[in-house]
Amino acid sequence: MEERRKSKRTRLQSKIVLKQISGETEEEVDIEVVDVSKSGVGFNCDRVLSIGAVYEAYLTIWTREVLHAIIEIIRIEKKEDTIAYGAIFVGMPEIDAMRISLYQTMEELSDGE
Repeated sequence: MEERRKSKRTRLQSKIVLKQISGETEEEVDIEVVDVSKSGVGFNCDRVLSIGAVYEAYLTIWTREVLHAIIEIIRIEKKEDTIAYGAIFVGMPEIDAMRISLYQTMEELSDGE
């Protein structure tokens, strides 16, 4: 299968809380982050979300810091007991994107030793 991602993905065990931006709901939903890159995030969730929906996200990263981002759902895949989603960051400060890139670089260097 041909890799179409523009940015390297890193697995990250974390949770994020989503709030839908459209104003219809402000329900917070816990999700399981599968991978993250400086351009997007893959996650599993039991709730049904829609392609094109935009959410406010609070992503807890490996340093225990919380990154604030706006994400848009671009992919949905039904799994056995959950739903896998892919989302792109449509609003994330550049400094936070650089934190993700720096972690990936450090991870690559430690894997090479």
